[in-house]
Amino acid sequence: MGEQRVAIITGAARGIGRAIAQALSRQGAATVIADIDDEGARRVAREIEESGGRALAIPVDVSVPAQVAEMVREAADKLGRIDILVNNAGILSATSIEALREDEWDRVMAINVKSAVFASQQALPWMIRQGWGRIISISSLSGRMGGVSAGCAYSTSKAALIGLTMSLARQTADKGITVNAVAPGTTRSDIIRGFNAEQMERIMRSIPVGRLGEPEEIAALVAFLAQDTAGFITGAVIDINGGMFMG
Repeated sequence: MGEQRVAIITGAARGIGRAIAQALSRQGAATVIADIDDEGARRVAREIEESGGRALAIPVDVSVPAQVAEMVREAADKLGRIDILVNNAGILSATSIEALREDEWDRVMAINVKSAVFASQQALPWMIRQGWGRIISISSLSGRMGGVSAGCAYSTSKAALIGLTMSLARQTADKGITVNAVAPGTTRSDIIRGFNAEQMERIMRSIPVGRLGEPEEIAALVAFLAQDTAGFITGAVIDINGGMFMG
């Protein structure tokens, strides 16, 4: 493989992002733990280093493109290259269309979509120069079929990531870069803490395998897509949802 590959994972201080960072580290990558939660990011970086990996924590508000650009610059300056970008940062919105306010819509779009657009924009020149790269965005079941308890802003933002994935994949397929999306169903993580008992009961009834997904299961799929052996997969949306959506 030559030089150690470098992976940026946004929203990596907890949950699915943390599991992805750990999985990519075990696979041999130096990991950039990018999160607005500076303390949490540093904690995950320490966990990885204590396990023998190499990690760098960078505090960033991914909704601000200037901060995203600075994050990528700092990662490249300190680690020498950018090979893998996982656009994982996201927030949940369960607000109905009737109650949705413009400021909530804008916040969901900024964190869930704009962050991925501009992180990809900043990382791509490194990947193009190297002739190899992986961009993996964490979409959602909600972006595939509207979700079970998610609101329209969240579902729309996750569908937008799928469109972004296909657009970038077509532009970069001849450059040694693959761009894919992973669409998890309801997974055991902080993002579902806002669901009430009735919502959780409805979700559990809708999962054919009868349980929530685990962050490590999502991370294993992302780690596979980041490998050389996944080089013929691009522009794909890979569902991992316990059978909630089959299509």
